[in-house]
Amino acid sequence: MLYIQNLSAGYGKKRVLKGINLSLAMGESLCVLGPNGCGKTTLLRCIGGLLPSQGILELDGVPIGNLKPKEIAQRIAFMTQIPSIYFSYTVFETVLMARYAKGARGFAGPSPKDMQIVEHYLEETGLSSLRNCQISHLSGGQLQRVFLARALAQEPDIILLDEPTNHLDLRYQLQLITYLKNWAQRNQRTVIGVMHDLNLALQLSRNMLILREGTVAAQGDANHILNPEFLQDVYGMDVAGYLLQSYAQWKELLDGSERSQ
Repeated sequence: MLYIQNLSAGYGKKRVLKGINLSLAMGESLCVLGPNGCGKTTLLRCIGGLLPSQGILELDGVPIGNLKPKEIAQRIAFMTQIPSIYFSYTVFETVLMARYAKGARGFAGPSPKDMQIVEHYLEETGLSSLRNCQISHLSGGQLQRVFLARALAQEPDIILLDEPTNHLDLRYQLQLITYLKNWAQRNQRTVIGVMHDLNLALQLSRNMLILREGTVAAQGDANHILNPEFLQDVYGMDVAGYLLQSYAQWKELLDGSERSQ
């Protein structure tokens, strides 16, 4: 279980998160929503052990701050937006790096099990044909799938997603979210995803955490918290009206297309 109580964190003298409370059982996923600057990525960085925090932050009763980086990596994988700077390894080498968190043998080379797991997730993410390509030669969408395969090959209990669908076209956006949702349900694992797209968020989980100015504005099932008045208050715009207008425009286009056939 992930347990957070009265969590605060920030950068230097700037406090970004203030008094966050959250608990998630294994197998329970969560979407973290809110406007820019509300603390979504900061929360993920705290959970991933990348940023010091105050308060209680525990994984199965053990403070995450007490764990060594390798111990955290054995339990938590972080899939973020594509970095602007990275070393150019092959696709296979990049995914294989995930196995070192599980004790891959360094200079002795990967074990047959490590190789099997890497090959499995290359196949699962549609990357087998690119296994020997340098990642510096890949498109943004292909590169994001490499980082997905690497996160999965880490075999974590929790995957943290920070706007993971950036650089992906519509097809791969839906495929990525659907795959992670099924992966979590099938293996009793947890996915915590920071997203801006409400439609994609609903595809991943109806369990929502809404942040506003570093505090919890709402938490719970989407049916109970995603009402028009609340969303307008959080985002400062008529979110529901915008979505309905978009739907109406698409419906008009589709109806017109049917009539012209």
